[in-house]
Amino acid sequence: MNQYLDVAIAAARAAGALVRENFGRPLTVNTEEAHDIKLELDVRSQELITKLLLEKFPGHAILGEEGSEENTSTDFEWVIDPIDGTVNYFYGIPHFCISIALREKGEIIVGVIYDPIREELWHAERDGAAYLNDKPIKVSQSREISKSIVSIGMSKTMAELEIAFSIFKDLMARARKCRLMGSAALDLAYVASGRFDAYIERSVNWWDIAAGVLLVKCAGGELSISPSTIQSGKISLIAWNGKIDRDHITKTYP
Repeated sequence: MNQYLDVAIAAARAAGALVRENFGRPLTVNTEEAHDIKLELDVRSQELITKLLLEKFPGHAILGEEGSEENTSTDFEWVIDPIDGTVNYFYGIPHFCISIALREKGEIIVGVIYDPIREELWHAERDGAAYLNDKPIKVSQSREISKSIVSIGMSKTMAELEIAFSIFKDLMARARKCRLMGSAALDLAYVASGRFDAYIERSVNWWDIAAGVLLVKCAGGELSISPSTIQSGKISLIAWNGKIDRDHITKTYP
């Protein structure tokens, strides 16, 4: 493993220990919105990750859900989601993770996703294989949407929800099963592991998906990534095993 991956794994495990220790305990809510929750623990987790990364690489930049540290003099930027699946976490649903990626000149070169409840840690390096708990993983072999499980992400605004509902309705009729899991990073890790055959979300942030994008690519999958047409600054993403015809996944929408 390279020096960047070593530090990313250590930071993910440290943050995972912090959030696991507090799981099921009373939590401080910093912000509560109609469809989202921001915890004081999100901030603490990102601060811990940032501290560990910048101790080793003090000149690197940080892009995180809980704030960023810009540095225009470096080619390296860490992309962090300190708790992906915060609403699940808050309600005691054990489906959340820590996601850490490193970009060099905008290209993702390291990705780590850690589920501290299941003790599952995914990692990948650019041009290498993808791993779950140090064992190589591959995407599924399914070639038919009718025999596939597809996870769909739904964002917050009515415009986003209307598009997500149309996607969900279409795939409910054609796929074997559809899932709404509440963690984009884990959705991508599950595609990389062959647990899901595809994942779709039309408006998502880079910190939610950066590590997972590399995992899917290194596990043999394919991705379609473009600027969201729904919300400026966000990403539209389709990730799938590369075996199913893309047009069969996205039959009724672009």
